[in-house]
Amino acid sequence: MSETSSELNALRRSIDNLDAALIHILAERSKCTRQVGELKARLQLPAADPAREERQIERLRALAQAASLDPDFAQKFLAFIIKEVIRHHGLAREGIGKV
Repeated sequence: MSETSSELNALRRSIDNLDAALIHILAERSKCTRQVGELKARLQLPAADPAREERQIERLRALAQAASLDPDFAQKFLAFIIKEVIRHHGLAREGIGKV
């Protein structure tokens, strides 16, 4: 195996490990947001909280900037996550299923 192949394989293993970590972090986040959704459903609160979402976007953009990650990418990633969380909160509110 060439040095280039070894280096490429090592980098790919790192990416695989990071992907696994991301999945586990997203699963933990999902547990927390599920509890928020259940609480909102019990209290009959709306699934979405636009003011909080705006604060989160600003916060995540600043974190991305500090981490040398494209803030637009971070915002799109967060927007996708928020959309899914709101969808799940709506399902919990309707009693369709657990979030």
